[in-house]
Amino acid sequence: MGGDPAGKIDHEQHDFALWEKRVDALLVLSSSAGLMNTDSLRRVLEDMGEEAYEKMSYYERWISSICQNMIEVGAFSTEELATKMEIIKSRGATYGDAS
Repeated sequence: MGGDPAGKIDHEQHDFALWEKRVDALLVLSSSAGLMNTDSLRRVLEDMGEEAYEKMSYYERWISSICQNMIEVGAFSTEELATKMEIIKSRGATYGDAS
């Protein structure tokens, strides 16, 4: 977390999962539309608390921040997000594995 010792950094490259690429694209699109910026992304990341921050992966933290920012600017409500998440969940566990 910001300002804390981070320990060893893994510099190995890896292939990104499809969902990780989509999170990155969503960040670019929402930033380009003026709905959020790097500062708003970082604010939510820093506000989530150490336990949540440590539990989530890099892109899980990003999507959490993007969703919070979109709710704050009124792009969608928590109810709309929950409904959409249920629809996606109903598609099955392997839906996100498509490439």
